[in-house]
Amino acid sequence: AASSSSPPAVITCRAAVAWGPGQALVMEDVEVAPPGPLEIRVKVVSTSICRSDVTQWQSTAQPDLFPRIFGHEASGVVESVGEGVTEFQVGDHALTVFIGECMSCKHCVSGKSNMCQTLGLERKGVMHSDQTTRFSIGGKPVYHYCAVSSFSEYAVVHSGCAVKVSPTMPMDRICLLSCGASAGLGAAWNVADVSKGSSVVIFGLGTVGLSVAQGAKLRGASKIIGVDTNPDKQEKGKAFGVTDFINPAELNEPVQQVVKWLTDGGADYSFECVGDTGVVSTALQSCSDGWGLTVTLGVPKAKPEVSAHYGLLLSGRTLKGSLFGGWRPKSDIPLLVEKYANKEIQVDGLVTHDMPFSDINKALELMLQNRCLRCVIHIFH
Repeated sequence: AASSSSPPAVITCRAAVAWGPGQALVMEDVEVAPPGPLEIRVKVVSTSICRSDVTQWQSTAQPDLFPRIFGHEASGVVESVGEGVTEFQVGDHALTVFIGECMSCKHCVSGKSNMCQTLGLERKGVMHSDQTTRFSIGGKPVYHYCAVSSFSEYAVVHSGCAVKVSPTMPMDRICLLSCGASAGLGAAWNVADVSKGSSVVIFGLGTVGLSVAQGAKLRGASKIIGVDTNPDKQEKGKAFGVTDFINPAELNEPVQQVVKWLTDGGADYSFECVGDTGVVSTALQSCSDGWGLTVTLGVPKAKPEVSAHYGLLLSGRTLKGSLFGGWRPKSDIPLLVEKYANKEIQVDGLVTHDMPFSDINKALELMLQNRCLRCVIHIFH
């Protein structure tokens, strides 16, 4: 780690680099620049693979943003701090977050939103502050992902996109709170505000869907229906609060008809956690007239437009979107870490594989084959 007296220097480290859409990641020596003003450089300890990493890695929509380092769901130790950083010190443990909280823009001060106007979702493969990269190979830029890029031994992130955590927390588990687990819990608690005794249907029982189920269970929902084409998800779902399981592949009628039958006319809350805009319409049809609320959380791989019959809305249903479960990273994530520490929320059960950094391509393959929930990659042991 850099001492406080000498300015941070360029670090050369190992990173898993994607050279093109869907191409196997290659372990490369990359140069990581020192942190700029209000930035920190983090030694990545653990990173878990999120479905959106895989979706964007395979996407051909931004072919010019390669070579690129993916990864965003991570934990690490602050190695050095840039000018003006007062919140973090060298040696602090931190979670990286794919959206930030500047504390001063219109959205941050509203108390109603996590859509920070300064440190919002970064889509151009660069840092928020100066629109350049901190990674390079042979002097040529390597692009970031969500301004995090945790498939690397070291990464530079804006201090507003990181959350300080207690050094007693297990790095290889709390990394899930930097995206997937928090997104699901927040969708149930913040966005839908699930009420006691209510009925819930969840489409897609991956990490996010199971976390929605857990959130609904902790709120006292009486019926939590899980919908997934993978029969293995039935048992996993039970552990997170799912009371009824539907496999659409085994039905002779539309899913929404079965949900309506199970809930006496439609669920109070419906969650789309697949990343399929066609499922959004099904989820909307599965919730109740009058007050049914559908929350969409998935990132679609194709067809970004949502289509639904206007009558579904005219009859009183609501469709809402959710990014990171409505949580504000700085203000709210420490509370979730505390809940984890107090064993009030379950995270460990979402991890199905622990793998060394050298096996990252195997982990991506498991995600593509739907054979895992979260694979945690151990960058530094």
